Amino acid sequence: RHFRNHYTLSCLTTIWLQDANGSLPSHKKVTVVFVLGGPGSGKGTQCANIVEHFGYTHLSAGDLLRAEIKSGSENGAMIQNMIKEGKIVPSEVTIRLLQRAIQESGNDKFLIDGFPRNEENRAAFESVTGIVPEFVLFFDCSEEEMERRLLSRNQGREDDNIDTIRKRFKVFLESSLPVIDYYDSKGKVRKIDATKPIEEVFETVKALFTPLSDKVKLYSCSPLGDNQFRCGWFGQKIKSGEGLSRCCLM
Repeated sequence: RHFRNHYTLSCLTTIWLQDANGSLPSHKKVTVVFVLGGPGSGKGTQCANIVEHFGYTHLSAGDLLRAEIKSGSENGAMIQNMIKEGKIVPSEVTIRLLQRAIQESGNDKFLIDGFPRNEENRAAFESVTGIVPEFVLFFDCSEEEMERRLLSRNQGREDDNIDTIRKRFKVFLESSLPVIDYYDSKGKVRKIDATKPIEEVFETVKALFTPLSDKVKLYSCSPLGDNQFRCGWFGQKIKSGEGLSRCCLM
């Protein structure tokens, strides 16, 4: 099934971090969330919210490539030349930069923004790292809504004109739909309505990032007296021994 006119996805998984040679020197267990989004889909805002509320480290594939160029390394020179020639930087190069950033961080939870952008990226990532995402978080947002947001945000960006915006939509659709379809075929897509206000979108996102232990506390039973409890899950009164175990003590 194709999700047309919808442009944001992320993939949540836990991995054992590998080094550049594919070995496992540090046994650093990390949680990685891939975040992709069409222009105006709100991924930057949601990444910032996730970082603030859940302590993730935000890694941008584009920022890592630009930082490597500025470093003056031989690898950076190669990346710069490819970009100047309008070529796509090899997936393996970006993957190595992401792995290095994760390894050097003191954190164990990461948002990877802007990767994978296409099927080749996705396949290379799985091949190099051996990682299979647990699920895909798909932000469902129409082209019309994203266009409205981009034209109204007034950030002074040269690419925020109607012609360029529509070209970016087209490129994103063509490159990212195969990635979305692939994960959907595996039953891993979890869709969220991203056309809603920022706060409402994040409430939905937050539920997926909240640890199970916290959710159990949220829906725990509260005592009412006379050996009765208010079930936090069903909202009904339950007498001790008459379903309390099946409802709240499972």
